[in-house]
Amino acid sequence: MLQNSEKYTKLIKEKAKKFGFMSCGISKAGFLEEDAPALEHFLNNHFHGEMAYMENHFDKRLNPQLLVEGSKSVISLAYNYFPKENINTLDNFKISKYAYAQDYHEVIKEILREMVAELQEEIGEFQFRIFVDSAPVLERSWARKSGIGWVGKNANLITKQRGSFFFLAEIICDLVLDTDTPVADHCGRCRKCIDACPTGAIVSEKIIDGSKCISYATIELKNEIPDSFKNKMEDWMFGCDICQDVCPWNRFSTPHQQPKFEPNAFLKSYTKREWREITQELFSEIFRKSPVKRTKFSGLKRNIDFLDQL
Repeated sequence: MLQNSEKYTKLIKEKAKKFGFMSCGISKAGFLEEDAPALEHFLNNHFHGEMAYMENHFDKRLNPQLLVEGSKSVISLAYNYFPKENINTLDNFKISKYAYAQDYHEVIKEILREMVAELQEEIGEFQFRIFVDSAPVLERSWARKSGIGWVGKNANLITKQRGSFFFLAEIICDLVLDTDTPVADHCGRCRKCIDACPTGAIVSEKIIDGSKCISYATIELKNEIPDSFKNKMEDWMFGCDICQDVCPWNRFSTPHQQPKFEPNAFLKSYTKREWREITQELFSEIFRKSPVKRTKFSGLKRNIDFLDQL
């Protein structure tokens, strides 16, 4: 007869596959001792730029038991978002692939709620919290620890089978489960991501100076974009995929099967001229359920105006 931990682990991984997750790995909840120095180094060097929230909850970022009382396991999940087709960039500004369609936070949270509801019907009640790029959780660390992939030189989680175009999510719970083991790093001597970054944001292997990153400048930065970005933005008006696009492992990326991640018609048909003339009303219509709403209308206009200065 299967032990409960083995039985529940098997059930969770079956459910993850049923609900469309490409990978599911499990780690024992506890203090991420090996990640503490790297996080401290990142913050002490101000690589987080103006993202002051990253200075908060240092201990909680490293210990999920402070986030979810009584937690025993961290279930890490990966959800594919690689598009069937790239949006045309001829006479168009660029937008990161993850923002092509509906906001992944809401889409994946809803999937996870349904998945956990089914699990509780079969297992019984258990304590849990769901995280999708929310709260102070070191997602990549837990995903690496659970064997989903390795952290590449561009600080993205990479898998041999699918590359890196996927979202990460977690269920932190009080179930005792069988844990997985990390996989080997397969970046080798490759430097494609480091060499391709136009702003030099990858300051050393696996360490990103966020304040130099195009994604940071076009999404997180609330003030004016510094002059140091001039002639280096390569037409990105929201986010940036350069370090992923050049990664050799992404030749194995396969298109997602999630209808809610299909790009809306505006993104596929708009030209630079139309983006330059966008109004608040149109912005609200186009990006009503999109991650792009994070930068707000004023932020997108600022990005476009900055690109036009080049």
